[in-house]
Amino acid sequence: MLTLLIIAIVVLDQMTKFAVVSNMNLGSSIPIVQDFFHLTYILNAGAAFGILENSRYFFVGTAIIVLLGLIFFRKFIASEPFSVRIGIALFAGGTLGNLIDRIRLGMVIDFFDFRIWPIFNIADIAICVGVGLIIWSTLLTEMKTK
Repeated sequence: MLTLLIIAIVVLDQMTKFAVVSNMNLGSSIPIVQDFFHLTYILNAGAAFGILENSRYFFVGTAIIVLLGLIFFRKFIASEPFSVRIGIALFAGGTLGNLIDRIRLGMVIDFFDFRIWPIFNIADIAICVGVGLIIWSTLLTEMKTK
């Protein structure tokens, strides 16, 4: 089941990026809700918020190491609570989605633009929600044991 979630995240991420690239020009913006939410096609050469810009090989290497680590520790992960496993699957799917862009383009395609936040994509959402689930579950477990 978790493998299917990872695949679903990667497919959804890549399909939305393909739709943006196929229907928009780089740098163009389509207002969905004027001055609040736009679809804006950019290429991000950095990580979240554009930090470490032009560090392609660092990000590719880090993503590969993280994904290999998840594969290596899969038996340990299988014993974790369901919410942690879902969080890890979301994180892995998002990491893989952005890794595909970095390998293929050297940058990540971003397009969700809320005007008060850096522009992001489906993979970024999956990574953030996944990490949030892992942290939330870990905090709940710690609070229950104390």
